[in-house]
Amino acid sequence: MTTPSFLIVDIPCDMALQTAKKKLTQTGLRALQTFDLHTARHIQQDCPCPNHGTADCDCQMVVLMVYGETAEPATLILHGSDGQTRFSIADDSSQRADRKLVASIKEALDIKAAVSA
Repeated sequence: MTTPSFLIVDIPCDMALQTAKKKLTQTGLRALQTFDLHTARHIQQDCPCPNHGTADCDCQMVVLMVYGETAEPATLILHGSDGQTRFSIADDSSQRADRKLVASIKEALDIKAAVSA
């Protein structure tokens, strides 16, 4: 399960990704990119875009594993379309994101988050 978007920015996903990686690194977090929809779509040339279906579509999804002080990373998902990017964090029973790490990610991306102990 993915939590609802906690941040929506009016910039394309590729630009949002570079900005996010820079901000995460500046705050001491490490981001490892594990998925890129554009790369996956190149493997299958006839893969239609689920939203637009045109070659000019800017739909993009990127998955980052973000590491902090704990051994387990948080999964940060960027989903972009129509010049906008939405950020969310995967959080379900099989992959619980550390609350302090999630708060650090949100703070790095200029989002204020309360940390519950």
